[in-house]
Amino acid sequence: MERLAFKMQLKPGAAAEYVRRHEAIWPELKQLLTESGISAYSIFLDSATGTLFAYQKVSGSGGSQDLKENPIVQKWWEHMADLMEVHPDQSPVSTAMKEVFYLE
Repeated sequence: MERLAFKMQLKPGAAAEYVRRHEAIWPELKQLLTESGISAYSIFLDSATGTLFAYQKVSGSGGSQDLKENPIVQKWWEHMADLMEVHPDQSPVSTAMKEVFYLE
């Protein structure tokens, strides 16, 4: 099992809506993530900066950021694009983070 982490950036004033939309995550997206081997997926918010920190365990061939060709993911990105920094294809601008410590 691999552990992945990355950060993303919310637009100013978008935190409450970002949380609301994730509280109502689509069942088909949840199923896709699970079937792709993604588990223990958490997103944390630094309210002072709008920085999002995401963590996920992956047993498949890649993390959620590797599902870019899936129509469900593309639809979710479109749904979230007004709240965060995105690329022209509406995928979130994300920066992979290197694990430097782990305690189990």
